[in-house]
Amino acid sequence: MMARLSGLQRDVLSLYRKCLREVRNKPVDARSNFKNYARSEFQKHRSVNKKDFSTVEYLLRKGQRQLEMYASPGIRNIR
Repeated sequence: MMARLSGLQRDVLSLYRKCLREVRNKPVDARSNFKNYARSEFQKHRSVNKKDFSTVEYLLRKGQRQLEMYASPGIRNIR
């Protein structure tokens, strides 16, 4: 049985799913770039302690802002 997730853990997973959903709105040739970028951003901060609430909350806010920016139709590719 899996342990129940805290609210912050659910928020992180929710943001990750939103990022992956947003990839579908991008041009087909750029989707893998967006997907790899999202994956690497989450991977980069994987070592943050789940009890370090202020850091996790900060990264969530930063991630939301990045998602809003990259969700813009004007952004067609990412490197």
